[in-house]
Amino acid sequence: MHYLVDWILPFLIVLTVLIFVHELGHYLVARRCGVKVEVFSIGFGPELFGRTDRSGTRWKVSAVPLGGYVKMHGEESFEDGADPAPKAGLDPLSFRDKTLRQRAAIVSAGPLANLLFALVVLLGLFAIVGAPAPLPVVGSVQENSAAAEAKLQPGDLVLEIDGTQIAWFEDLRNLVNANPGRPLRLLVQRADAEIEVVATPRPSVQRVDGEERQVGLLGIRPDLSRVGYQELSLPAATAAAVSQTWSLATQIFTTLFSIVSGDRPLDELGGPIRIAQLSGQVAQDGAVSLLYFMAALSVNLALINLLPIPVLDGGHLLIYAIEAVGRRPLSKRVVEYAFRAGMIFVVGLMLLATWNDLENLKVIEFFRRLVS
Repeated sequence: MHYLVDWILPFLIVLTVLIFVHELGHYLVARRCGVKVEVFSIGFGPELFGRTDRSGTRWKVSAVPLGGYVKMHGEESFEDGADPAPKAGLDPLSFRDKTLRQRAAIVSAGPLANLLFALVVLLGLFAIVGAPAPLPVVGSVQENSAAAEAKLQPGDLVLEIDGTQIAWFEDLRNLVNANPGRPLRLLVQRADAEIEVVATPRPSVQRVDGEERQVGLLGIRPDLSRVGYQELSLPAATAAAVSQTWSLATQIFTTLFSIVSGDRPLDELGGPIRIAQLSGQVAQDGAVSLLYFMAALSVNLALINLLPIPVLDGGHLLIYAIEAVGRRPLSKRVVEYAFRAGMIFVVGLMLLATWNDLENLKVIEFFRRLVS
């Protein structure tokens, strides 16, 4: 019961919302292009419950909640490797008989819906709650640094510097950077007491905005577990949401590239179990933290789906791009083999991620001890 409430329930809520958003993107653009949508499913396998709307779409929830799909009229022929070239006039409701541009729009709509969802969630959070920012709390002190000489300690909360109130760690950093070699009086809260320390930032030449400048350094890092929320205007919140979405996207690509190139180990890949664990941990921190997590996961889902691997949305788009360049559809055999190879790769990746999850939770080690 403990794991059901703390892990499984938050995980199912997060995953269901993100899958619904993704598939809704496909559904809306498909309907806009005149394609008949036969099934809109959250989950795979046997249907648990559902209903059929006036347009003939079966909306349902299925037994295995680890994904979802939109089944479009005429799409199954393409998935089976049949000639996907549109044949005008045969079936105006068929996905297969739509133009290359329309099919590409339908396929790309899912990932784009996830990106838009992340952007909207972040915009709402930044505009209503504020942007998360580290408080001026010392997280760590570098050895032999100016902070170490001043006897600053992890957990110290910096209240003032030379009489100037400090609200955020960024305020602290800016004042320190602007005063290299100059003694600064810091009013610090340590436990229940307020003390005053004198620290002299050490001069260091760094490149700032393309120019080399001398800045002051204390040798401390923020405690990232201690954050507050800065109020933002609507324009500032919009800019911050766009910037954060872009940052999440580039971070995901950087991580994937590092894993592929061997700079980071494969055991950093996580699967459903790790997502469930993180969902439960974040949910305990409140709704705001859970929404931030959902936004980050939505960006992740969008970009993973855009990878040029057959069976993923990006694989479909790659095939469409090849068709556009060659001005003719790929052969039935090539498409069939491509999708089989893509399926093997994706299943293998999921198995590796699940193995990593079980290793991290010490499940594999537990069974090894039982056997030995």
